[in-house]
Amino acid sequence: MSAPASVAGAAALAFTHRFVPATDPAAPPLLLLHGTGGDENDLLPIGRMLAPGAALLSPRGKVSEGGMPRFFRRLAEGVFDEQDVVRRANELADFIAEARAAYGLPAPVAVGFSNGANIAAALLMLRPEALSGAILLRAMVPLAAPPAGTLPGTPVLILSGAADPIVPRGNAERLADELTRRGGQVEHKVLSGGHGLTPADVAAARAWFQANTPRPAA
Repeated sequence: MSAPASVAGAAALAFTHRFVPATDPAAPPLLLLHGTGGDENDLLPIGRMLAPGAALLSPRGKVSEGGMPRFFRRLAEGVFDEQDVVRRANELADFIAEARAAYGLPAPVAVGFSNGANIAAALLMLRPEALSGAILLRAMVPLAAPPAGTLPGTPVLILSGAADPIVPRGNAERLADELTRRGGQVEHKVLSGGHGLTPADVAAARAWFQANTPRPAA
């Protein structure tokens, strides 16, 4: 499927997407992954707030749930089609490699919200080489029994909502434990609020990004 034009034009790759080139080539690129019903435009403002000047790569999920884009199928609220999770995570990892070659990018830091955070967590478990780090906003465990793997030092931030009606706190804690067990440098914070994002999420994510994604030496 051909991608639509973006701020600077987007190559015809496997996912419809937006690509905004870097104005600061030393800033790590961001992979922006929207939630259910979002699209490739949703997280661009957050990406700019987190990392001004970074390249932004923002694909649209290929799965449709009642006309709402998603990155993988679910059987019910909080119940995932795990076979589809595996398939779609591999498909997304292949797209990331394709986009890196097309746009000349290093491995990106994923910034995912809800369904986008869950597919990013699946990437960390199934295709960890695709990402250099991840900010998971309202994430859940995507796979009940993921295959063995390692995340040697990969920085990960998980931000949960204390009153989130969709993501049980224990579920997010299990995700943090699993990624830590694989060797990730995981920080899990529970913020006031529900499933929706707040200014506190943006502030915490920005501070973490600045502290955990060192810029290459000049």
